[in-house]
Amino acid sequence: MKKLFLFLALSTTIFAQEKIDLGTLKGGGYQILMPAKWNKKLVMYAHGYQFMGTPAASANAGLDKRLQVILDRGFAVAASDYPIQGFALPEGVDATEELRQAFIKKMGQPDSTFMMGHSMGGGITFATLENFGQYYNGGLPLCPLSSRPYLQCRKEYDMYATMNGLFPGIVPSLKDIFDVNSTVGFVSFATAGKRMGEIKKALLQKDSVLAVAFAKRFDLKFDDLPGALFFNQNVLRDIALKLKGNPFDNTETLYTGFPDNLKVNAVAERLPATKDQAELFARYDRTGKIDKPVVLMHTIYDQLIPVSYAVTNIENMIHAQGRDQYFAVKYTNGQAHCQFTDAQTAKAFDAMRAFVKTGKKPAIEFLP
Repeated sequence: MKKLFLFLALSTTIFAQEKIDLGTLKGGGYQILMPAKWNKKLVMYAHGYQFMGTPAASANAGLDKRLQVILDRGFAVAASDYPIQGFALPEGVDATEELRQAFIKKMGQPDSTFMMGHSMGGGITFATLENFGQYYNGGLPLCPLSSRPYLQCRKEYDMYATMNGLFPGIVPSLKDIFDVNSTVGFVSFATAGKRMGEIKKALLQKDSVLAVAFAKRFDLKFDDLPGALFFNQNVLRDIALKLKGNPFDNTETLYTGFPDNLKVNAVAERLPATKDQAELFARYDRTGKIDKPVVLMHTIYDQLIPVSYAVTNIENMIHAQGRDQYFAVKYTNGQAHCQFTDAQTAKAFDAMRAFVKTGKKPAIEFLP
C-alpha cells in the first residue's frame, strides 16, 4: 500500500508539472512557464537588478519555484532575461513587451494579462503599465524601484559622497568610481563577506556613534551598511561605464539629517556632472500615469529601497496625476529587500486580482 501511495504521489507531481519553453529574442533569453491546466491568463514577470558579469541565465533561475503560487493558480508566466545587465529598466520594458507579443504567437491570446516584478522589475512593472497599460488588466510591483530611477541612484551617490567625507579611505571615492579608466571593479557578494567585516570594523574604530547615525540617515540598520555600500558601488560603477562619465552633480547640494550637518557639508565629496542624466534615465521615466489596478507590496524595512523610495514617492506621483483609485498598498514585517513569504505573495496577488475583478480598491493592509 505504501508503494502504491508513493507511486500515485509521484505520478501526480509529474502529470501536474508545467511546460517550460526556453528561447531567445532580440531582448535576450526568455522562459515561458505553462501550468498543466492553463486558465488562459498570463503573468508577465520582470526580474530585478543583476550585477554585471553574472551569468545572464541566472537572472530568472528558479523562477518556477519563486512563482509557484502563481502557477498553482493556473496562470502562465513569461519572463525575459533582458539584453543587458546592471541598470536595464528601459531595456527590460522593451524586452517584456517583445516577449508578450511572442507569447501570443506561441501560446495564443490570453483572456487577461497582468504585470509583476521584484525590485528593478517592480520599476519595470510600473513603466510597463504607464506605457503599455492597454495590454494589461492589473499589476503587482514587489519591493519596487518605483521612484524616478535618477532619484533612486542619486541616493546611492549621496551616500558615497557623505561617506567619503566623514569616513575617508574606507570605500572607493566617487572620483575613482566615475573615472572609467580607474581600477574600481564590481563587488561579488559571494566573496565579499570578509571585506564587509573589515568595513564594519573600520567604521566602528573611526567613530561608532557617527557610523550608526550615518546608517540611520540612509534608513539602514548599521549591520546592513557595508552590504548597501557594496551594492551602491556596483550600481554607480555600472552607470559610469554605461555613460562613460558622471550624470550626477552635488556641487550645490546641502546635506542634512546628520549629527553635525555643518561638518558633513564641509567635507562631503563633490563632483560636477560630466554627462546628461537623460541619456540613461529619461526613457520610460516614472510618470505615475496608471489606469489599471495596481497593488504594491513592500516590507516595512528594506536596506536597498526604503519605504520612502518604494512607496511614498510613487504614491505622491499617482496622486498628482489624480489616479489614486488605481493604487493600493500591502506591507509586511520583512526585514530585508524583497523578503516575502510565498503566502504573502499569494495574498497580494489575490488582492490585485480581486481589485481588477470587482473594481473595488482594497484598503492598505498588513500581511502577516
